[in-house]
Amino acid sequence: MLITKRAYDAPEPTDGFRVLVERLWPRGVSKDEAALDLWLKDVAPSPELRKWFGHEPAKWNEFRRRYFEELKGRPEAVELLRKKASQGKVTLVYGSRDQEHNAAMALKEFLEGKKGRRANGRAHQRGHAGRAAGRRST
Repeated sequence: MLITKRAYDAPEPTDGFRVLVERLWPRGVSKDEAALDLWLKDVAPSPELRKWFGHEPAKWNEFRRRYFEELKGRPEAVELLRKKASQGKVTLVYGSRDQEHNAAMALKEFLEGKKGRRANGRAHQRGHAGRAAGRRST
């Protein structure tokens, strides 16, 4: 099971295995306060992608697409997280203020195999409405 949580929120025993999924350490958070089991920089977006995105919601879908491509090139780190999640609860810890448009949310989506979903959580409905509208009743 995967959940996400800000590094600035207090750790809880129910968080399970806590993994920081940022390339940079969150400002003002000590290692003791973070209570991490692992800092996995290898799953963080590249510095270039992170700077390009700049946490602008309008760039979210393109950010996800590019980030998913980057993740495909990091199979060891991705598999480590999938393995840990299959063994119990894993909390993906992030530093962003935006709790909807951040790399940890995209990473969770990628790990859960929900790459066909929109940012608002609804699945794409490619072609279904058109097919249904084109049917004749007999």
